[in-house]
Amino acid sequence: MPSAVTPQRRSRESSFDEEDIQSSATNSSAKRARLNRNGDSTPSSRVPVVRNGYRPASDELSPQVTLRSDRTRTRHQPGSIVRVKLANFVTYTAVEFLPGPSLNMVIGPNGTGKSTLVCAICLGLGWGPQHLGRAKDISEFVKHGEQEATIEIELAADPRRHRRNPVIQCSIKRENNKSSFSIDGKPSNKKAVIELCKSFTIQIDNLCQFLPQDKVVEFAAMTPVELLRSTQRAVAPQEMLDMHEELKEHRQKQKGLQAKVQTDQDALENLESRQRAQADDVQRMREREVIKQRVRFLEKARPFPLYKEARNAYTVAKDRRKQASDELAVLKSEVEPSLRAVNAKQAYQQQVEVATNTRRRVVQDAEKTVDSIDRKLKSLHDRKRELEAEAEAEKSGGKESRKEVARLEQNIVRLTKQIEDQPPDLDISGYNERIREKQRAIDDASQKVTDLKRKQLDIGYRGKEKTQRVQQARQDLASLESQAGQQESKLKAASIDTFRAWDWIKQHQDEFEKQVFGPPIVECSVTDLRYVDQIETLFQRSQLLTITCQTKTDFKKLSSILHDQLHLAEVNTQHMEGTLENFPPPVDRDQLGHFGLSGWALDYISGPEPVMAMLCATVRVHSTGVGDRDTNPQQFELLQNGPIENWVTRRSSYKITRRREYGPGASSTNVRDVRKAQVWTNQPVDVRAKRDLQENIEGWQSELAEMKKEHDDAQAEIEQLRTTIRESQEQARTLQTEKAAKQKALSEIRALPTKLAQQEERLASAQQSIAEMRQRLRAIADKQDDLTHQRAQAAIDYASAVEILQTHHATLYESEIMLIEANSDLQSLVEKNTSVKDLLATKVAEVERFTRETRQCQKEAKEALNKLEDVMANADQELNAFIRELPSEQTSEELESEIESEQARLELMHEGNDRGLIRDFEAREQRILKLREGLEALRGELAEAEERMTG
Repeated sequence: MPSAVTPQRRSRESSFDEEDIQSSATNSSAKRARLNRNGDSTPSSRVPVVRNGYRPASDELSPQVTLRSDRTRTRHQPGSIVRVKLANFVTYTAVEFLPGPSLNMVIGPNGTGKSTLVCAICLGLGWGPQHLGRAKDISEFVKHGEQEATIEIELAADPRRHRRNPVIQCSIKRENNKSSFSIDGKPSNKKAVIELCKSFTIQIDNLCQFLPQDKVVEFAAMTPVELLRSTQRAVAPQEMLDMHEELKEHRQKQKGLQAKVQTDQDALENLESRQRAQADDVQRMREREVIKQRVRFLEKARPFPLYKEARNAYTVAKDRRKQASDELAVLKSEVEPSLRAVNAKQAYQQQVEVATNTRRRVVQDAEKTVDSIDRKLKSLHDRKRELEAEAEAEKSGGKESRKEVARLEQNIVRLTKQIEDQPPDLDISGYNERIREKQRAIDDASQKVTDLKRKQLDIGYRGKEKTQRVQQARQDLASLESQAGQQESKLKAASIDTFRAWDWIKQHQDEFEKQVFGPPIVECSVTDLRYVDQIETLFQRSQLLTITCQTKTDFKKLSSILHDQLHLAEVNTQHMEGTLENFPPPVDRDQLGHFGLSGWALDYISGPEPVMAMLCATVRVHSTGVGDRDTNPQQFELLQNGPIENWVTRRSSYKITRRREYGPGASSTNVRDVRKAQVWTNQPVDVRAKRDLQENIEGWQSELAEMKKEHDDAQAEIEQLRTTIRESQEQARTLQTEKAAKQKALSEIRALPTKLAQQEERLASAQQSIAEMRQRLRAIADKQDDLTHQRAQAAIDYASAVEILQTHHATLYESEIMLIEANSDLQSLVEKNTSVKDLLATKVAEVERFTRETRQCQKEAKEALNKLEDVMANADQELNAFIRELPSEQTSEELESEIESEQARLELMHEGNDRGLIRDFEAREQRILKLREGLEALRGELAEAEERMTG
């Protein structure tokens, strides 16, 4: 089939070496020619003629061509695309399309730029990349290696609005990821471009009008309603869309009204059914309400008979009180002579009792006086003892003072004799000079020790550094001789950041939840070296350097440490929790021989299972076949039509890309050369590197021996200097002690006059203390004499007070005898008049009882009257009428009987929420009336809506 050939897009995947990327034709295994930098393979400037927009597949396309379709006599419809011109857009360097006025088809194999034309139409008419489902940023549509792409689209003009065809130009810049527009050469914006397109009914956002390849799935998922709406938008005028929307609104309103009518009708029938069911109950409740009202009126009428009864009781009690009072007055006049004699004797008894109480108080006052004098005598006796104790203390202090005087006199004699002796000679400057000489010797020796210690410390630092170098060189030598060491050396050469990261991980494995595995360079190996070139060709550099974590927590923790703490930039990490069971091969191993393959790449790689699972997910080693011979045409045809998409042979690596949406045979194949293995190879040990390491170790060890001898010599000198320091310090201390002893003796001799003056002063003070002590003893003796006089006077006063107390006791005894006689006489008279007094007391009690009864009846009558007035003040006409109809002679007991009778009738009737039931019944009746009115209105609106839909 003829095809429009466009440049092949170059792969962006990187590898260890630069290799040529070639692709085969859809149904052929032959390699394509290499493309030049303009995106084509034309070796010369001559371009074959393009006829009818197509050319044979064997022809080559120049960097700038124009593709035209056959023109017919039909004119372009307004808004149809007349011309599309692209520059540096995706794979096109420069191209121009001239679609015809009828159906236009762009046909060609994969990768020839068909979808690129669709992308240009979408972006050039103002819509964004989101309508294509491909790249996220618009700058990704700029051709690789260029900074700006342009799209120019010419639309057919509408003769009624335009004099010439509108031309829309879009410029896309890679640098700031932005686009700019112009219309007919004048700067414009995206909004104006989209408005122009909409005026031609161009709808890029409508999948029924513009369906990119990557939006097919979204189109297939559309519902019938969405398809109808999109189809109408694509083919129908705006008036039809508006009419359809209006019809939908009317139908929606009709459905709402119908639902409302049905709901209200059901509610009305429900309410009417409930009204009929509760009608009898409501009638009984109303009768019960009448009885309850009568009971309430009867209860409110209780104060009326109670007031009548209380008023009658008050009148009777008042008459009885008056009669009892009259009888009490007559009785008092009859017993008055007998009571008068009793009263006179009682007055005499009270006078004697007053006199007795007065004499008793006098006796109490005399006793207090005697007690006070007695306490004074005891106080004077205690004071006498205190003065005796003070005198004894002063005498004891005098003895000590006399001893102190004798001691001070002896000290004065001794100090006077010492002053008369001559002080010894003392050469202070000589002692000081000798001590300074010793200190200078000590300082010099100490400084030498400090210098030697610094020298030893420097030797220690240099020795430690040399020792570390020797250890590291030995480790490097051991690593150089081991396979793991060789692989880590290769890792270090490939990526120093990854090498440092792996070295840190090995030292901190215990800080992770599960083991963290290193890059495949160090963790994996090829089991069969015959296929090492094929296996290594499958890997990119980043995949060989990927570190594998088994948990998300370890992955996040390691990423944070590598970037934030170690500041390593070129490190790849991968999270892999799956196992090899999650990656089954597409066919059994037994069937690979049929395709000319020896096995899967996974079969020839050995390593930890998590790393192997990571390689299955990223490199697909479980589904990539490996063969030791090149693929012949028959095997290639089988592989192209089979389930295997990747395989590698002795010289080439193949990758098939299938596009099922274009049919079972739509596929493309990428082929690249197998490169020489550099990672998983068994190379001999680098002899020169080994010899250099051994020579370094021997030289460093010799330097360490010299450093040790130098360190030991310095230590011996330090010990000798320390001995000298100790001897000088001992001599300096001896001189200092001798100097201090002589200075102390000289100071004591020079201080003797001062000490003598102090002792004489203390002697005078002690003698003065003795004189003052004698004065205090004389004062104490004077106080003792005065105290003796006070004790004598107190004894005399005490004797006089005791005598007065005895006299008052005699008069008190006389009064108490007279009081006893008066009480006896009064008791005799009282006993003789007991019956008279009892009769009088009984009559008084009777009068008091009738008085209390009268007051109580009066209080009850007033309370009943207050309640009656309260009832009448709050009574309505109905209650007043009820009270007037009550019998005037009805008692409270009869009223209570009538209340109990009515309450018994209430108990016989149904008890429930009377008020609530009646209130609900009446409210429901109002709702029924409103629903009926509302239903009539809704039926009218429904009829109008149906008339608008059918009219």
